Amino acid sequence: MTDEFERRHGFPPGANEVRLADHDQAAARTLAQAGIVPADLVTFYGTIGDVTWADVGNGYFVDPAGDVLLRFQQYGTVDLGADRKAGGLVIGSNGGGLSYVASPGGVIYRTRTASLDEPELDRVADDLRQFIELLERSLKRFVANGEPGCL
Repeated sequence: MTDEFERRHGFPPGANEVRLADHDQAAARTLAQAGIVPADLVTFYGTIGDVTWADVGNGYFVDPAGDVLLRFQQYGTVDLGADRKAGGLVIGSNGGGLSYVASPGGVIYRTRTASLDEPELDRVADDLRQFIELLERSLKRFVANGEPGCL
């Protein structure tokens, strides 16, 4: 993917990696104990530290558990709307200003704007597994034809 990147875009590629979780899982455990994250996200953070695909479209990012916890401690949860019972956590972004929000039940939403004050949300995946599969498809599509997909 990075071989032709600079020729196509005029600047060198950024970081594009899936980093393994480090040995300190304190942030993931704290999120789990708070009961505000889906179980599959806690499992994810047991193995994967974060995802940074800076050069796929505007970028795709799944933040490290420590960043998710810090954002929660500073700003609380994101209002998922009246028909959704609990707030969600921002777990990443698309690099274009839109955030990915995980509900306690596991559904993944994407904001329509950069604001989290009164976000408008679109459901993008029923659970983290489906979200990761969509990310994978976006990466494959980008490698094949330069189109990042719809996430």
